[in-house]
This record gives sequence, C-alpha cells and structure tokens, in this order.
Amino acid sequence: MADEILYRYDTQLLIDGENIDEDELDSYIREHFVGDSLLVIADEDTAKIHFHTNEPWKILEYCRTLGEIYDIVVEDMVRQARGDKG
Repeated sequence: MADEILYRYDTQLLIDGENIDEDELDSYIREHFVGDSLLVIADEDTAKIHFHTNEPWKILEYCRTLGEIYDIVVEDMVRQARGDKG
C-alpha cells in the first residue's frame, strides 16, 4: 500500500483572509504545485484547503500570502499505511 502512494503528505489548513476567490485559489494550486486530491472550499474571508503533495511546506508558504493560516494538519500517509503514527 505504501508503495502505491504517489503524494505522501495529506495537507489540510484553513485561511483567514479577504476577498478569497475559491476558483482562483483552486486554479493557482493546480497550476503551480504538484499533487492530487485537491479540495478548495471558500467564501470571501475563509478557505479550507485539502491537498496531497510531497512538498507541504510550499502550500503552507503560498497560503500564508493569502492571510492567516491555522488548523494546519500534515499527515504522512506512508507512515499511516504501515500502521505507524502519521
């Protein structure tokens, strides 16, 4: 199972910002970051991001430019697949 995981880190966070556009945010991440399973849900002031990637720090750095980030979770899905703590 762990060998089948292409993008190791399940990265989730919330952003408090202003004038967040859900479609623009989704498009930007798809164009500029490598990963899969992207989910972006947003209204004007808050966004939730879920993304599988091998470079979660890049997503965090980018999202920080959009506002305050919080409820950050980065889980190692390879470790989880082995039964270890993620």
